[in-house]
Amino acid sequence: MIWLLVAIVVLGALIRLAAAVWWESRIPAGERFFFGDSLSYEVLAQHLARGEDFIYGDAYVARTPGYPLLLSPVYWVSDLPPTFAVRLIGIACGTLAIALAAWLARMLFDPVAAVLAALLVAFYPGAIAMSVFILSEAPFMPLMLLNLGWLIVALRADDGTRRSMFAALSGLAFALAVLMRPSWLMFPLFAAPIGLLLYEKRKQQLASYAVAAVVAVAVLSPWWVRNYMVVGKFVPTTLQVGASLYDGISPMATGASDMSYVPGFKRELAAEEANQEGPLPGTFESRLDDRMKQASIDWAWQNPGKVIQLAGVKFWRYWTPLGNNQEVSGKMGIVTALGYLPIVVTGLLATVLYARRMWIYFLLALPIFYYCCLHMVFVSSIRYRQPPMLALAILSAGLLAGWWRSYRQRSAASLPTEN
Repeated sequence: MIWLLVAIVVLGALIRLAAAVWWESRIPAGERFFFGDSLSYEVLAQHLARGEDFIYGDAYVARTPGYPLLLSPVYWVSDLPPTFAVRLIGIACGTLAIALAAWLARMLFDPVAAVLAALLVAFYPGAIAMSVFILSEAPFMPLMLLNLGWLIVALRADDGTRRSMFAALSGLAFALAVLMRPSWLMFPLFAAPIGLLLYEKRKQQLASYAVAAVVAVAVLSPWWVRNYMVVGKFVPTTLQVGASLYDGISPMATGASDMSYVPGFKRELAAEEANQEGPLPGTFESRLDDRMKQASIDWAWQNPGKVIQLAGVKFWRYWTPLGNNQEVSGKMGIVTALGYLPIVVTGLLATVLYARRMWIYFLLALPIFYYCCLHMVFVSSIRYRQPPMLALAILSAGLLAGWWRSYRQRSAASLPTEN
C-alpha cells in the first residue's frame, strides 16, 4: 500500500508540473503573471532577498510576510527569475498536500481511505490550479492540513505530554498558515466554541487549545511587534481589512473584487489631511484602512437589505459548481464541476454521518463553512473554497472507503460456500 501511495504522490507532482507548463503557455508575451496578487508577492520577495524594507508601493502592511519569505530564496539567484522556477515552490507544496491528505485519512479511517484521499487531492482541479498559480494558497494548503492534523492527534491523545507536544505543533502550523493567508486567523474562534459546546472531553479540548494558542502567539509576535513599530498600533495581520471590507460591502459591491475605488479614497484622505495641523494618529496607511472600514460599516447600517442580498450572491459565487467569470467557462467550467461535485457531495454527506461520532471528524469539515461565512462578508469566488476542499476530500475518502468495504463484504457473502 505504501508504494501505491508513493506512486500517487509522484503522479500528482507530474500532473502539477504539466499543468504549470500549460499555464505558462497561456501567459501573454511580455507579462509575468495572470493575477495581480502575484506581482505584490514578487516585489515583497525581492525586497526580502535584498534585505530591504518590507514595503509594496507606499504600503508597509499590505501583506503578511510568509509567502514572500518562502519565495525570497529564488530571488537570491536572479532579480527576475523565470516564473516557472517560482511555480516549482507551489508544486512542491501541492505535492506535500497530497501526502498529508493521505496521512490524515489513514489516521482517521484506514489504508484504503488514504489511497482514495491521495487520489482525490492529486486529481482535484482546484488543488492542481492552486499549486500552479503564484498565490499564497499553495503553501497555505499543507499548513492548514498540518494545523488540523496535529490538532486531531492532540485531541485523540490520552497522554498529557503527547497532547501538549502535538497541540504545540498545531499552534506552530496555525501561525505559519496565518502568515501565509491572514484569513485563517479567525478560524479558532469559529471552531473551538462548536467543539466545546457540542462534544465531550472539554478539558482535553481546552488544554490543547491553550497550548496551541500560546505557541501561535509566540510565533506571530515578531510580526505584531514589527507592525506596532511601523504603524503605532496593534495590527494582527495586514492593513487591507478596510479595503477588503469595502470591496465586499459598499454601494459598488457586486460580490466580485474591484479595487478601483482605492485611489479615490487616497485622494480624498490626502486632501483632508493637507489642511490639518499637528500630528495625526498612526500612519496614512492605517488611517486609510480605518476610513474604508468605517465607510463600509456605515453603508451596511444604512442598507441592511442590500447587505443580505450581497451575502446571497457571494454564497452562490462560493458554492457554484462552475466558475465565476469568463476565465473559467466552457470546457474548463465542466472540468471544474466534475472535479468539485463528487467531493463536495460525498464530503458533506460524510460530515453528516461522521460528525455524530467525534469532534475530530466535524473539525475537518469546518474550514469549508468557515470560509463560506467569511466570504459572505468579503468578496467571494471559487478561489476561496479550494484549500478547505482538501480537508473535505479526506472525509469524502473515508465515506468512499466505507462503501467499498460494504461492497466487498456483500460480494463475499453472496459467493457460494463449499460443502
